[in-house]
Amino acid sequence: MALSVNTNQPALIALQNLNRTNDDMQAVQTRINTGEAISTAKDNAAVWSIAQAQRADMSALSAVKMSLDRATSIADVALAAGESVSDLLKLMREKVVAAKDTSLTTTSRQALNADFQGLVKNLNQVISSATFDGANLLNGSQAADMAFLADADAGQSITLALQNLSLGGTINTLTATDDILTTTTAADVLTRLDATLSAVNQAVGNIGTQAKQIDAHNTFVAKLTDVLETGVGNLVDADLAKESARLQALQVKQQLGAQALSIANSAPEIILSLFKG
Repeated sequence: MALSVNTNQPALIALQNLNRTNDDMQAVQTRINTGEAISTAKDNAAVWSIAQAQRADMSALSAVKMSLDRATSIADVALAAGESVSDLLKLMREKVVAAKDTSLTTTSRQALNADFQGLVKNLNQVISSATFDGANLLNGSQAADMAFLADADAGQSITLALQNLSLGGTINTLTATDDILTTTTAADVLTRLDATLSAVNQAVGNIGTQAKQIDAHNTFVAKLTDVLETGVGNLVDADLAKESARLQALQVKQQLGAQALSIANSAPEIILSLFKG
């Protein structure tokens, strides 16, 4: 190889190798900083695209979980109120059965009726108060059954069916004007009360069954989110132990490359010795 001050091929080669090492080192540092082997489409377009699609599903599942959490809260409030209604109906039945006693005085019957009327008002208050986030399954204020998100594409839903427990309805046949001032009216109220108690218990049971389904699906969505997150990690996460070892190797290689470039750059100095007298 001819000696020349214009062209230093060994230095050019050493510089190329050093630049390559610096590029590799920058890539390793990026993986260490982000914790990802594939953080941009430039790293691996196909894998990055797949990971982004899965991340989109994970984001959508967050909305699904929020919807299911709201459904759970609405169902829990309705269940608490429904159970209270059932308990009140049992207390009302006690008063009605007592009112069928023909030996009662007028004063005693009026006292029983006052208790009965108080329980009716309490029942109505419980039903009206069973609201969460503006939704009430029990008072007939909703126009239709409530549907909640079930999948990331919003193509499926889970439904909470309305159970109207309001007075004078198909489930609760008692009315605000019912009284037990006579054995005849007490007998009529008792007949409807027994039917109402059975229907209310069935309605509350229906809500409980649907709430259990919602809880089960909510658990599945949480597990699915975890699985998708793990899957994305398998695709893009960097092995930091390997990256640490690679970084140390590149640091040594970088130092050696700089030394090699220094040696190659000093080689033309030998030409000066050829011109010394």
